[in-house]
Amino acid sequence: MDQIRILRAGVVEHHVMAEAMKEMQQQRIADEIPDTLILVEHPEVVTVGPKAIREGVVVDGYPTVRTDRGGGITWHGPGQLVAYPIVKWGLEEQSIRTIIGRLEDWAIKAFADCGIGAYKDPSMQGTWVDGHKICSIGLSFLHWVSRHGMSINIQTPGTRVEDLEGCGMRAGVHTSLAQLGYTHDLEGRAIDMARIEEALLANCEEILGRAPMQPEPWTAEVVA
Repeated sequence: MDQIRILRAGVVEHHVMAEAMKEMQQQRIADEIPDTLILVEHPEVVTVGPKAIREGVVVDGYPTVRTDRGGGITWHGPGQLVAYPIVKWGLEEQSIRTIIGRLEDWAIKAFADCGIGAYKDPSMQGTWVDGHKICSIGLSFLHWVSRHGMSINIQTPGTRVEDLEGCGMRAGVHTSLAQLGYTHDLEGRAIDMARIEEALLANCEEILGRAPMQPEPWTAEVVA
C-alpha cells in the first residue's frame, strides 16, 4: 500500500497555496516528493474557473480570483475544510471521472462516520446532503498528477455560501453542515473541522488507496 504525506497548512491565502501547489505538482511529477494531501482553510475568496469565465459569470460582493481548475465558481472561506491531493495517479486510475468519483465517495464515507447521510447528484459533481451541495470538487492535471481538490462547508459564516449564485446554481443550493443542523452526532460529539479531517484521514486508505502518514505542519515558506 502506497503512503500519502499529510500537510496541515492552517489558514493560508488562496493565491499563496495555488503557487505552492504548482511547485509541488512539478516535484511530484519528478518523484522528488511522495503523494501529498494538503489540508487548509482559506480567508474568504471566490475562485472563478474557466467555465464561469466562458459564461461571463459576474460575482458581486465577494473577493475573487481566477483559477485554472475545472468548473465554475467556488466559495472558499472560514469554516470550510479544503483538501488538495497532489497525487500521481496510477495507470489503472487515470480517468478524470473515476478520480472525481473517488473524492465524492471519500467525502460521503467521512460524513457517514459522523452520522450524516450524503450522496451524489448526477446533474453536478460534488457531494450533497438533504438537497444541498456541501462539497465541491475541481481538479487540474499535468502528467496525471492532480492539483486543486475538494472543499467541504462545515461551519461557514452567516449566509455567505448560501447567497452566492452562478454557473446554473441558484442561491441557496450551496450550504454548510451547520446550516442544515449537523453540528453534533447522536452521541453529542461535535462535527467540526477537526472531526471531518479525522474522518477523511480514517477513510483515506480505503477510498483513495493510500495510507496516510502522520500529519505534519506546513507553512508557505516551506514548499517541500
